[in-house]
Amino acid sequence: MISTILVWRMTDTYKAAFDVDNYENFVRVQTDAAVRKLASMYSYDNFADEGHDENITLRSSVNEVSEARIGYLAYAQEIASAMLKRQQATAIVAARHKIVQVAVEMVEMALSELSKRKIVALDDERKAAMVSNLLIILCGDKEASPIVNTGTLSH
Repeated sequence: MISTILVWRMTDTYKAAFDVDNYENFVRVQTDAAVRKLASMYSYDNFADEGHDENITLRSSVNEVSEARIGYLAYAQEIASAMLKRQQATAIVAARHKIVQVAVEMVEMALSELSKRKIVALDDERKAAMVSNLLIILCGDKEASPIVNTGTLSH
């Protein structure tokens, strides 16, 4: 859905008055054609993750799309909810990416501190188990349920 703010300047009032049967209708038709052309030239939004590579869009490039002053721009009602779901999914993926990135840094720090302080010496298998457990706890969206290991660390 798109609307524009129209400023129409007449350079020849004689032609406007006599060469056009209905001046208001003429302006309306020409404006509608210009808005349709504008809408077909640029995407509404940049969907780079879907294979499109447009830099200029109707939504984000207001200054570049100088053919018209866009007064209103929105998805049609029938696709608005789908696009909201898309935005939410993108936000969730970005948040999960950040959570995993920080969790990996925390696991690295934990292993480094354990080694540096000589609190416990872990073989590769126990390091892998610790990494797995920490990542599950740090990246999970539910509270952790600790399991107490009553065994020893020696073989």
